[in-house]
Amino acid sequence: MKRLFLTGSLIVAAFACAADSTPVVSGRVSDPAAVRELLKQFKVPGVSIAVIKDFKIEATYAYGVADVETGVPVTAETMFQAASISKPVAAMASLKAVQDGRFSLDQDINTILKSWKLPGGPFTKERPVTPRTLMSHTSGTGDGFGFPGYAPQDALPSIPQILDGVQPPSNLRAVRLERPPLTGYKYSGGGVEIEQLALMDAIGKPFAEIAREWVLDPIGMTHSTFEQPLPSNRQKSAARAHDRDGGRMGDPWHVYPEQAAAGLWTTPTDLARFAIEVQLSLLGKSNRVLSQTTVREMVTPVGVGPFAVGFEMSKEGEGWYFKHGGSNWGFQCNLIAHRVNGYGAAIMTNSDSGGALIQQLLKLIQQEYSWDALDSPIPRRYGPN
Repeated sequence: MKRLFLTGSLIVAAFACAADSTPVVSGRVSDPAAVRELLKQFKVPGVSIAVIKDFKIEATYAYGVADVETGVPVTAETMFQAASISKPVAAMASLKAVQDGRFSLDQDINTILKSWKLPGGPFTKERPVTPRTLMSHTSGTGDGFGFPGYAPQDALPSIPQILDGVQPPSNLRAVRLERPPLTGYKYSGGGVEIEQLALMDAIGKPFAEIAREWVLDPIGMTHSTFEQPLPSNRQKSAARAHDRDGGRMGDPWHVYPEQAAAGLWTTPTDLARFAIEVQLSLLGKSNRVLSQTTVREMVTPVGVGPFAVGFEMSKEGEGWYFKHGGSNWGFQCNLIAHRVNGYGAAIMTNSDSGGALIQQLLKLIQQEYSWDALDSPIPRRYGPN
């Protein structure tokens, strides 16, 4: 595995994108000069990247700084907030509970929940809300929002308080149904939080402990934790939050008690390990957490919308990929991996403007590592037999 930190140089050509006036930098993701130019262009202080090839971590790249005030450089060990990429990692923990017989994917969620119940009303007369629908954003929960998080000094709500909303210390409205399950797709972090509570109630342990024991430790994600707030012994390794202009936020970061939906701290290397485990499990070549049969639930859309249990599925060029993005206060990131061909990438940034940078870096990775996302369909030369 190569590990590159701000070394080497290539000629960088800048040109105007045909679709708009946004300047685009050509080059290679392994070229520090090209990536430095992108960091400057998109006003992102730092980025960390892991590239997957042949079901292995082919290379890691770290550019820029973790904190513009101190100038501490980003390294492969710098932790970032994964934001919504927390969701597929959390889904793997719930699927482990399913695999172990703690509950089923299609079980009425209110028969699993003990500490709180989801009001159903007329929306659940024909079909119940289940773990499958909650983790695929098809349950009918209508929040549709992200989580703003809490300042480090703020009081934090419990999961039931988050779900019931309205009253402090919760800073969001209640999570409730607005349609019957599986009649539509609407992204719902609140639904994922209902599943987190169900998992905790079924196992009888804190979520961060379940995730560490069942997912993070078995896969070797040693620079990852769902603990919120971030423990003091890990804070030195954490990137700080920055705004769209690349300036430091007032707080170093926000705290997310909504752990399954937004609370993972991790590195691109650890996210790459997670994606590789999914890839190998799909081939029947690894079962550190899930069997081949169970892991297929993570990449099989449920029938409404683009999501499976945890991951979004997408056809890119001639390839099928499982993926998830993430956006927290001052952090943006992306994880994408091929369904069968053993390649992918994890990119994490410490800026609200990181999304545009990530899209450009993905294009460079696709080009440099010859992904089939760039392939054209094979032409049909002959008619049907």
